[in-house]
Amino acid sequence: MKLADFDFDLPEALIATRPARPRRAARLLVAEGDALADSTVANLGDWLRAGDRLVLNDTKVIPARLSGHRPRVGGQGARIEVTLLEPQADGTWAALVKPLRKLREGEVVVFSDTLSATLESREAGQARLRFNLSGADFDAALNAAGAMPLPPYIAARRPADDRDREDYQTVWARRPGAVAAPTASLHFDAVLLDDLAARGVSFSHVTLHVGAGTFLPVKVEDIATHRMHAEWGEVSATAAAEIAATKATGGRVIPVGTTALRLIETAACETEEIAPWQGDTDIFIYPGFEFRVTDALMTNFHLPKSTLMMLVSALMGAARIRALYAHAITERYRFFSYGDASLLIPAPKPDRAGATATD
Repeated sequence: MKLADFDFDLPEALIATRPARPRRAARLLVAEGDALADSTVANLGDWLRAGDRLVLNDTKVIPARLSGHRPRVGGQGARIEVTLLEPQADGTWAALVKPLRKLREGEVVVFSDTLSATLESREAGQARLRFNLSGADFDAALNAAGAMPLPPYIAARRPADDRDREDYQTVWARRPGAVAAPTASLHFDAVLLDDLAARGVSFSHVTLHVGAGTFLPVKVEDIATHRMHAEWGEVSATAAAEIAATKATGGRVIPVGTTALRLIETAACETEEIAPWQGDTDIFIYPGFEFRVTDALMTNFHLPKSTLMMLVSALMGAARIRALYAHAITERYRFFSYGDASLLIPAPKPDRAGATATD
């Protein structure tokens, strides 16, 4: 398939720069087989069944955007903007630095009275920074000095502010390490979680630290030649057992967000069944992929020509996704990270005897 197969025209006015409030007030477009229905996230439970399991990514977004200055004797300092990408095994951080050309190796960037970093090296447009603090001291200083790393299509329209510290974080976030939010999960609050639990829906938590590479464009025309960025994730033994038990008893496994989906499918690649897993995943899901764990998906509306458009097309079929997105645009759904959501439930596939799973 070609990159152009996943393109569409999106009116700029439909790109959301703030989320719905309360979170569950966001709209929900439900695609179940060939049927489409307009609903709200608050009514998600109407589309689920007792025995279903939602898989939730519990990564926590760090305030990875820093603004500092490079002091020099003689007053030739410069403003330096830093976006942290991921920690390295040697204690440094991979980061994007603007303007990187104005910073020499060994120079220090000061972000606050307590936080600074030294440029140790640069490679392929990225910098390696070593901070003056580590552990809990670093976390506290970063939290005080940093801003939430909003996606480029939001950051281009407005700067991050204090509201984003709450809005761009899930209510169950607990493991710091992401520089982008698992945005389908942003629609959930305590009221919605309690409602779903009361209906017999269960939850499992997994971790995938979403990286800035999630926003990188696909640059190849033949999508099969695209190479994904790697992200660290973990499916615990507890989560794997819960998911396996749901499959065994006929419940549906529904990841909330493409990050949770990519992780559980990674964990099933070797054995073709869910299993405990930990490591870096660069799984690329596009039409033709065989889903081993996922029965449905809750996700936001994605960028044209993105790997996430390819993922949802793999689940539902490319023609079905084109029709779904055309409906969303006509009905003025809000798009991308702070936008509305969709619940994608593919039609049951025939088994080897030709019958469907519901026959």
